[in-house]
Amino acid sequence: MSRKPASDCPAPPGRFIDGYLSYLLARASHTVYREFHAQVQAAGLSSLEWRLLATLSDGDGLTIGDLAREILAQQPTLTKLVQRMEKAGWVRRGADPADARRTLVFQTPQGQATVAALLAQAKVHEDTLLEGFSERDVTALKKILRALIGRGDGSGGTPIT
Repeated sequence: MSRKPASDCPAPPGRFIDGYLSYLLARASHTVYREFHAQVQAAGLSSLEWRLLATLSDGDGLTIGDLAREILAQQPTLTKLVQRMEKAGWVRRGADPADARRTLVFQTPQGQATVAALLAQAKVHEDTLLEGFSERDVTALKKILRALIGRGDGSGGTPIT
C-alpha cells in the first residue's frame, strides 16, 4: 500500500500536536481508558491487575518478560504484582512445558471469575466507542495499530497491504 508523504497530508488547522500521531494515540488511549477505568476500579482491580488478568484470559501462560511487554509495566513492578496476585489466588506460576528453565504465569479459575464480567464490559465499552464507524474502518484501524505496535516492539509488525 502506498501512502502519501507526510508533507502531502495536510494537518488539521491549529497546533502541531493536533496532527502529531504520537500525541493523537496517547490522547485516544487516555480517553478510551478513562471511561472504562471506573468499571475496573468498581471490580476492585488496579489498572495493572486488569491488564494482567485480561492478557492472561485466553488461558495461555506467559513469562514475566512477555507479560511486562504486553501490559506496559517494568519487570520488577510486574514481579511484585504477580507475587501479590498469586497470594490473592488470581494467578499461579508454573514451569513452561517447552522449557523447564522458564516460569510462566497463568490465570487461576478465581482470576478468571474476577475478570470475566470486566471482559464483557470492555467489549460493550469498545462497541459503544466505535459506534458509527464502519466495520471496514474498525478493521483497518486495528490492523494499523497492530502494525505500529509490531514495529515498536521489534517484531517488524504486520505488513499493511
